[in-house]
Amino acid sequence: MTLGLFGEKLGMTQIYNEDGLVIPVTVIKLEKLTVTQVKTKDTDGYNAIQVGFCEVKKRKLTKAELMHLENNKLPAFKYLRELRINNPGNYEVGQEIDLAEFENIQKVDITGKSIGKGFQGTIKRHNFSRGPMSHGSKNHRLPGAIGAHTTPGRVFKGLKMAGNMGNQNVTVKKLSIVKIDKDKNLLLVKGSVPGHEGTMVSIKPSRTVWNSN
Repeated sequence: MTLGLFGEKLGMTQIYNEDGLVIPVTVIKLEKLTVTQVKTKDTDGYNAIQVGFCEVKKRKLTKAELMHLENNKLPAFKYLRELRINNPGNYEVGQEIDLAEFENIQKVDITGKSIGKGFQGTIKRHNFSRGPMSHGSKNHRLPGAIGAHTTPGRVFKGLKMAGNMGNQNVTVKKLSIVKIDKDKNLLLVKGSVPGHEGTMVSIKPSRTVWNSN
């Protein structure tokens, strides 16, 4: 079973395929994952493994995080993430997971935190249409009525209104893998990926092209 990996978004560029066509790609630097904990239904109520990546100085971790890693004789990792699996017995603490996980994968789902755009109106946030711009109109970019003709009137929950835009976890599905550079641990996928340069993203094989054990 292919678990998935984590990596840092380096930015976008373009490459040429065999037919000479330009392909826009996002470059992701993949991190080697180290198993820091194995969880089972007997001990934790579910099956999963905890992985750590991106080594940092010990002073940047809390005492609880540091003791958790030092008890297993592991270095200080900046990130700790969980991956749900069905057979935790196939893994042990200290085992490394690298780019070999994606050798036979063609499409992936990538999750990252989108770029925050602050407070935005309904036109930009929800693609509302604007009102007439002619003389006399008082409804250029207003959202319009938000209530119903009821007594007493109220605003329905979930109504699309102005508010904070972006800065949320977003998943882009079925992105094609264009190239894998094993020497530099780079993954090139076709199209854009959520987040700005330097954002940490998670990469998992698309469900349509892999089967879980």
